[in-house]
Amino acid sequence: MAGVLVDVLIQRLATLALDKVERELKLVVGVKREIKNLTKKLIAIRAVLEDAEQRQVMEANVKLWLDELNDVSFDMDDVLDEWITRVEKHQLEKQETEGATVVVATKKKVCFSFPPSCFRFGQVNYQLFLRREIAKKIEELNERLDLIDKNKQSFNFQQNTPRSVPELLQRPQTTSFPNAETFGRDSEKNLLISKLLSESSEESKVPLIIPVVGLGGMGKTYLANLVYNEIKTHFDKSIWVCVSDPFDEIKIAQAIIEELDKDNSSKSSNVLQTLMRCIFDLIKGKKFLLVLDDVWYPKSSQWEEFIKPLRNGVVGSRVLVTTRNEDVATDVMNATTELVTLKGLGEASCLSLFYHSVGMVENSVSKEFHDIGLEIVKRCNGLPLAAKTLGSLMRNKKNNIREWRDVLNSKTWELKEVQQDVFRPLLLSYHDLPLPTKQCLLYCVLFPKDLVYDKNSLVELWMSQDYLNDNGSKEKMIVGQNYFDELVMRSFFQDIKVDERNGNIECKIHDIVHDFLQYLTKNECLILDVEMDDRKRKKVPYDKIRHFTSIESTDRDILKHFLPNCKKLRTLVHLCSNSISIDAWVEMIVELKSLRTLILLEWPFEEIPETIGGLIHLRYLDLSGNEELKELPSAVGSLYNLQTLRLVGCDSLTRIDVRRLINLRHLYVKGSLSLRLIKGIEKLTHMQRLDCFKVRDGGDEGGNKLEHLKDLNQLQGSLVISIDRLPSTAENNAAIMKNKAHILELCLFFKGSTEDDRPIMNRLEPHPSLESLTIAGYKGGTFSDWLSSLHSLRFLSLYKCLGCDILPSLGKLASLESLEIEKLPIVSKVGVEFLGIEQGQTSSSSSVFVSFPKLKQLTIQFMDSWEEWEGVEEGNSDNITIMPFLDQLTIVDCKKLKALPDFLWKTPLQELNISDSPILQNLYGQENGEERTKISYIPSIQIQELFGFSFS
Repeated sequence: MAGVLVDVLIQRLATLALDKVERELKLVVGVKREIKNLTKKLIAIRAVLEDAEQRQVMEANVKLWLDELNDVSFDMDDVLDEWITRVEKHQLEKQETEGATVVVATKKKVCFSFPPSCFRFGQVNYQLFLRREIAKKIEELNERLDLIDKNKQSFNFQQNTPRSVPELLQRPQTTSFPNAETFGRDSEKNLLISKLLSESSEESKVPLIIPVVGLGGMGKTYLANLVYNEIKTHFDKSIWVCVSDPFDEIKIAQAIIEELDKDNSSKSSNVLQTLMRCIFDLIKGKKFLLVLDDVWYPKSSQWEEFIKPLRNGVVGSRVLVTTRNEDVATDVMNATTELVTLKGLGEASCLSLFYHSVGMVENSVSKEFHDIGLEIVKRCNGLPLAAKTLGSLMRNKKNNIREWRDVLNSKTWELKEVQQDVFRPLLLSYHDLPLPTKQCLLYCVLFPKDLVYDKNSLVELWMSQDYLNDNGSKEKMIVGQNYFDELVMRSFFQDIKVDERNGNIECKIHDIVHDFLQYLTKNECLILDVEMDDRKRKKVPYDKIRHFTSIESTDRDILKHFLPNCKKLRTLVHLCSNSISIDAWVEMIVELKSLRTLILLEWPFEEIPETIGGLIHLRYLDLSGNEELKELPSAVGSLYNLQTLRLVGCDSLTRIDVRRLINLRHLYVKGSLSLRLIKGIEKLTHMQRLDCFKVRDGGDEGGNKLEHLKDLNQLQGSLVISIDRLPSTAENNAAIMKNKAHILELCLFFKGSTEDDRPIMNRLEPHPSLESLTIAGYKGGTFSDWLSSLHSLRFLSLYKCLGCDILPSLGKLASLESLEIEKLPIVSKVGVEFLGIEQGQTSSSSSVFVSFPKLKQLTIQFMDSWEEWEGVEEGNSDNITIMPFLDQLTIVDCKKLKALPDFLWKTPLQELNISDSPILQNLYGQENGEERTKISYIPSIQIQELFGFSFS
């Protein structure tokens, strides 16, 4: 994807004008002129890249031109990045030498692509040599780029045409004529019909807009067609318009008039006001159904003008919209409550569609054909268009079982019919993406099908490849999150799951989308397949491969056929086996001088050679799951560009040194149980993600200190602080967490202390914006006062707080939705103070008090001493409302608890679960008992013992 890289290069060239690099430029004759020429040519090329990116699909010569541009751009990126890194390294080492601001530990000699000796004073000749070498490389790159710039003239590229789409890719027009056969979608059809016909809370809206959103080829038009033909008789007027892109109000209005009154002369007008007035008059007093099929991107202003005359219809009028983009439904049309999201077709319906397309009767198919057909359909992963296309492919092969097997054993994305038919709607959606978002999507192909993608991890990977450069002032993580959200809205991601505690998102990519991405990146990304034979290996364009993934192949395959030849790799992902020594592997890897991203998971090694310091371009290093890794080499400190370091589950790792990793933004060490010291972390004040921090007494070399976190105020997301032993009494009482406004989820684990934890808890007061808090192992007698004042807190868990004999006052927490209390063994009574009710607050008070105003879920379990839960006396509760939104109450293993307070039966409970609490089971479990009558309004009641279940 040349466009993104060209943007990066233009930005890098601008960086060279900064003061710290400007001094270097002046020392090399002619290099400033070369850089100016480079910038000028890149800007000229950038202006036509939108057109070139789209034309390459159909024009092989354009594809070759873009490949050449890619090659020179990658090489240029390496040269500029090396130069900038060298200057920054020089500046840092100069500071260390002159000011001793950082004490550099003695370390082994490291092999760099440029020796560290070049930064020592007195090495003038060597520095001169390196400057001239850089200048020569830039001159050569300029010559190569000059040829590419001249060649572009022959293509007559159009400038800045991001919305143009090659004619062969344009979507065919759709009609309202009914489908000859129907396959599945019964539940979606019934849901849609109910929305179109039934009276709803939004019935007064005229017209009510109901969008159907889904991936290209998912069957949105098919579903709309089914529904339209079934219910159109319920309306005075029914209109079907195929919109497609762009959203042309004139043409759409003309089509609507044509459907309403074929003889109306206004339909030939090109004046929007005339057309809108005509529609206004034609639908007056009528209940209408308008289907707008395949709507892409109307502007809000366009949509507002378009919808105005439609408001002249009567109540019950509906507009059914099909679109690939959820933004169209939510932002432009503001139809969030009526949104219908279309997912994959069920396997049985998909199979029926497949055999219908083959021209075979499903019930009469032989077992051999049926089994192969079923496996082919599984590869469609519910995409109706794929099932239909593959079925049509088999129509001329229906008597040849060998050809069916050939199709099954082939890669879906290599089939010409799939490229022409299934990929066509995906290409339309893909071409509509901005260039940087396209590149981010393409990078997802590096990982296997069915992988659950993590939003934050994905954004960090995109950042490592420099895909997140923004001309504005936005922080890169924010840019990446916006790109991710856009891909979600465009339906490229599916099965979206949001962690409400920290805001992170997980998702998947549809199998056909994955095939589509492989099709688009077949010469740039290589995913090693164990079944790849020698013939296919010989066809691999080694000099073009930039991203390489191996998961199921053997080490021997990689060493013999791939890594030695893929010298220009920028990404290497590999899950290691035991057959090759780590030294042999690293010897291969350090030759990959262009690497930006290195992921080596579950490797069985104890140490990493110092030569890893030669990977000066590295931005992302993931060594997670390496349980035998005992230490990182000092050379890791020379990876100045490193942004993300993942060491999750490295159980043998005891210390790491991050003092010199000045660009490190994301550090993940959760599950590295022995890691007691992250040396120098207090200096990385721009750190944005730190998943876990273990506090131990004993000074810098003995372990982390709590106040090392004090100035890391850019931290965001989720953070676990594990306090193995109380910090030294020498530490001051300054607040540690109060200024960290971007932390959404905080977990405090008190593990090793034997004293009162309250002083340290006081220092851990979070910022008021915190949304989720877990406190575990706390041994203080009472909780800190700040706990009752976190008014943004939505989730709270108190676990194994052994010294607490009274619950904190939580009823005033204005945003609390979920509360879990577990294993507070000496709490015997829960009083009204828990509800936030202050002493003397009675019905005589003029103000109304709401306790737990947003609480939905309450879980209390394993409370060994709990006997009494105090309610509010009659006569004192008239001005008090308690838990007005409580939906679910769970009580587990509270064996001494005598009763539940009556205020609970005034809440809108939908689910009550009581288990392993014998007194409560006896009280509320008797079908005809008085207490059972109180809870009879609750729809779901589970009262039972827990058999065969042990708790720690």
